[in-house]
Amino acid sequence: MEGITEGVNNLNITDSSASNKKNRIQVSNTKKPLFFYVNLAKRYMQQHNEVELSALGMAIATVVTIAEILKNNGLAVEKKIMTSTVDMREESGGRPVQKAKIEILLGKSEKFDELMAAAAEEVLDNEEQG
Repeated sequence: MEGITEGVNNLNITDSSASNKKNRIQVSNTKKPLFFYVNLAKRYMQQHNEVELSALGMAIATVVTIAEILKNNGLAVEKKIMTSTVDMREESGGRPVQKAKIEILLGKSEKFDELMAAAAEEVLDNEEQG
């Protein structure tokens, strides 16, 4: 049990600056729909000029999909991709398992503001017609 506590403390010490980031989205593939994260990432980029998408294990594919949607729509550029493994416990009393982790840092594209303004205008036009 002491080894686990040490591992958690070490993780907090080395990761403390990163966990306080206001522009980080920790993605789960079970909690929210894909486009919730896509729209949240757009909002974070508007506020902070960049967004960090983070996921563990099976949610990694979801993060990659979100990043690709933003890039393919011309909204984001890839700045950095970091991969690592973290030690975790499946359940209390279970043995420790290593989970893959990915962090993708995306920045606003040059056309971000222009594209977001066009999308907002389109929503207004649709509301007026409806």
